Amino acid sequence: MSAAEPRDGWPGWWREEAGQVTAFVLAACVGLLALIGLSLDGGLALAATVRANGHAESAARAGAQALDLATYRATGEVQIDPAHARLLARRYLASVGATGTVTTSGRIVTVAVSATYHPQLLSLVGIDDIHTRADASAQPHRGVRGIES
Repeated sequence: MSAAEPRDGWPGWWREEAGQVTAFVLAACVGLLALIGLSLDGGLALAATVRANGHAESAARAGAQALDLATYRATGEVQIDPAHARLLARRYLASVGATGTVTTSGRIVTVAVSATYHPQLLSLVGIDDIHTRADASAQPHRGVRGIES
């Protein structure tokens, strides 16, 4: 063994930095885990928003199908039955397990759906819920208006 090498077998320059690589690796792992958590939970939260939007649009379309047949037969004007429209929209929301509010104004049915996503990895850093909301409106339209040439 030469005089330049200490008794433990490690060169002096190596022994002076002992433990510093561990702190760097720990910080890098925490950063990587945070990045993975943001990517995974952010993507799943976005998917929950898209799903809520689809539920709101479908519920609004279901409500817009509640035509006031008496008005249509008497005048030919397309109107909705507000109470029946709200019932149909709420029934659709219940069938898909979504929660929301339904309002009618004139011929327009508006549905607002709220949903909560429970993060998988971000819950480790204290983010327990991600709330999302989607709004959609629909109104009835007359179908075929005439023969196309």
